[in-house]
Amino acid sequence: MKSTRSLCPECLDVIDASIFEENGNVMLEKTCQKHGSFKDIYWSNARQFWRFDRYMHDGEGVKFPNVSMDGDCPKSCGLCPSHKTTTILANIDLTNRCNQMCPVCFSNASGSGYLYEPSLARIRVMMQMLRDQKPVPCPAIQFAGGEPTMREDIARIIKMAREFGFTQVQMATNGIKLAKSLEFCKELYAAGLHTVYLQFDGVTGEPYLINRGFNYLPTKLKAIENCRASGLTSVSLVPTLAKGVNDEQVGDIIKFAVNNIDTVKGINFQPISFTGRINKEERMEKRITIPYLFDLIERQTDGAITADDFYPVPFVVPVSHFVTAEEGIPNVEFTVHPHCGTGTYIYVENGKTIPITRFVDVEGLFEHIEELASNNSKWIGESLGKIKRIGSLISALPRYIDMSKAPKSVDVKKLFIDVLRDGTGDAVKEFHRHTLFIGAMHFMDLYNMDLERIKRCGVHYATPDGRIIPFCTYNTLYRVEVEKKFAMPLHP
Repeated sequence: MKSTRSLCPECLDVIDASIFEENGNVMLEKTCQKHGSFKDIYWSNARQFWRFDRYMHDGEGVKFPNVSMDGDCPKSCGLCPSHKTTTILANIDLTNRCNQMCPVCFSNASGSGYLYEPSLARIRVMMQMLRDQKPVPCPAIQFAGGEPTMREDIARIIKMAREFGFTQVQMATNGIKLAKSLEFCKELYAAGLHTVYLQFDGVTGEPYLINRGFNYLPTKLKAIENCRASGLTSVSLVPTLAKGVNDEQVGDIIKFAVNNIDTVKGINFQPISFTGRINKEERMEKRITIPYLFDLIERQTDGAITADDFYPVPFVVPVSHFVTAEEGIPNVEFTVHPHCGTGTYIYVENGKTIPITRFVDVEGLFEHIEELASNNSKWIGESLGKIKRIGSLISALPRYIDMSKAPKSVDVKKLFIDVLRDGTGDAVKEFHRHTLFIGAMHFMDLYNMDLERIKRCGVHYATPDGRIIPFCTYNTLYRVEVEKKFAMPLHP
């Protein structure tokens, strides 16, 4: 079916792997000469695998990679010349301190015996490195850890990111400090925080008892309440999904988001990754793939949202091409591997969910947008080209939007046109104000590692030694090395 390269989970050697269909599933199998064969599920629905696979799109990577050596993925992460996607979202771990001790933590925070906490000066250098990236500066940054709110200077760091010009500044947090202090939330809002990426495992206490060791649901609810009151009205819920833990709460989590759409603007489901503290022997029992999540969503929303409402990340590449043609300068391209992540947008009107795909022929529209961007390339950056492209788009929209099925509370056509004119500015914020994003990102571990996915990763870590490392290789191969290199002992 497909050949790729992977890693032996035992010795970490790079080995050949095959991706193939088996009983309607897509499996990944590999053999290490020293440690034998390993087999794991890649995607649990072959039809959806192939539907997503056709959106594979190679980007151009970065112009000046940190590592000159090519073809040694993932042993030369930095980025290297074989990487095909720029940094779309950069993570900076601010600390390995945490006020929780979660059994499913992929960073294994607080259990290392040393303190990893980059100085403000190092953080500034990392931000500058990201903004200097060519051909496109990194547009979005997320502060993580550990728990980033453990740092007393978190507001100052957020303000620094805004000063560097990041168009999206977000913070991954368990919400404990946000729940404890409305004033703290106001401080973060004043500093310029855009999005709170909130750990949120379910709408009852049981998933928190299993995943976190304590019922944190009241804490999550209070954190959302304080975000709402402080002006932090872009909260993204982040459930870590595992079979038998919270897979039967997917629909209820969506309902919760719908009922709180004034503040909750997105859900990013994260199927559990078997790194960090998680017991590797539980992987087949608890493994959740993206198609399995689709089944959960369809069943638990009574068909209001289905698998076919979702598309892979690179589906939106035509929008990047169109904006590049409009602005005359390179724009960030979401050339992530199609099997890494997925998403859709849902309009909420009178408590009813309306997926955007129910009234927009998104495939036809995006094909038209790609054609406009490529056919008018000779006018890049010129006003005549802009007039022609936008004019053609306006005249074509009725072919792709069924206004009889569209929400009545918003001018859908105007929103689309404004987003394509404006790129990543106020029009996108207005679009998000009217919609709920539902997505998933399935991070890899050593058992389902596909190096073709690594080469197309768009979520990277910036490290204090001047490297930029893809998310999955950082958490499976590099985290301990980087943290130890810049750590201080907890007890001198």
